[in-house]
Amino acid sequence: MFNKKLAESQALFDDACRFWLETVQPVTSPLVLISQIQRSGGSMLNQLFDGHPEVHAHPHELKFGYPRKDDWPPIDLADHPERWFEIFFEDIVVRHFRYGYKKMAKYKDTFLFIFLPSLQKEIFLKYVDSVAAVTRRDVFDAYMTSYFGAWLNNQNRIGSKKFVTAFTPRLAFSDANMESFFDIYPEGRLISVVRDPKNWFPSANRHETDKYGDIKKALEQWNASARSMVRNKKAFGDRVCMITFENLIQRNESVMRHLADFLAIGFDDILLTPTFNKIPVKPNTSFKIESPGIMVSALERYKTLSPEALNTIEEMTGDVYRQVLESVESIS
Repeated sequence: MFNKKLAESQALFDDACRFWLETVQPVTSPLVLISQIQRSGGSMLNQLFDGHPEVHAHPHELKFGYPRKDDWPPIDLADHPERWFEIFFEDIVVRHFRYGYKKMAKYKDTFLFIFLPSLQKEIFLKYVDSVAAVTRRDVFDAYMTSYFGAWLNNQNRIGSKKFVTAFTPRLAFSDANMESFFDIYPEGRLISVVRDPKNWFPSANRHETDKYGDIKKALEQWNASARSMVRNKKAFGDRVCMITFENLIQRNESVMRHLADFLAIGFDDILLTPTFNKIPVKPNTSFKIESPGIMVSALERYKTLSPEALNTIEEMTGDVYRQVLESVESIS
């Protein structure tokens, strides 16, 4: 009897997967890429888009880059579709499915993330097979369709979507990456967040000491991010929006209304609260854990620095910071 029930359960599961495969909603919307150096508010911004009825929000960092996550994935149309899927596949979904989703390991709260990689591959291959003359954009659409199609407990799966939003740090540093991004998504958008280096450095140093422990090397990376923002704005014009982390924290509603207009989506109150799958989440911070929502104390990290460190930051980044502030959006 036990074995019979197991077999029946497996048959029901297989039937459910077949039904899901047949009813998957294609995701062909352009990508809104959120990208700049880490610890600047990119994760929080994407969590603010989560749950918006006109948006598919990728729930974690978008890691479909190859060979690294900050390399735009090189898709050769001469390759086999299975190779395309191998390049795109984000193996972190396996961990999130097995152990639940949490933004930081120190948090006790975890969120159910029901995701079937085998189903994702089937959806991907089926989508590609349905296209007569496959273009690179079709391959990217196949991946997005497969990702959101295999995320079974996604609370925002249904409805007409204008964009997919996703955060990938550093992807926007490279000229070649941005040219490839806008080649695939000519109607895509880039949003970059610049954070005052005096507040950025303490957060970055505490989060990844190996990468940002040396203040001068860390600030060189911050400068590279800031310069890339200015360059991208000049190169791609109205398709690029630059905002400050400080405005995002202090003038949250004004900034999110501005970004809603930038994307031509309706303003919704859900844009004011960071969420995962519509559930409020705590901030991604290396400092003391606070309650879910926006962390105002992030604007005072500079108070943890010595006068010598503050002088070094001003000397190394002051001119670059003033230049990048000239290109950020004016928020009314």
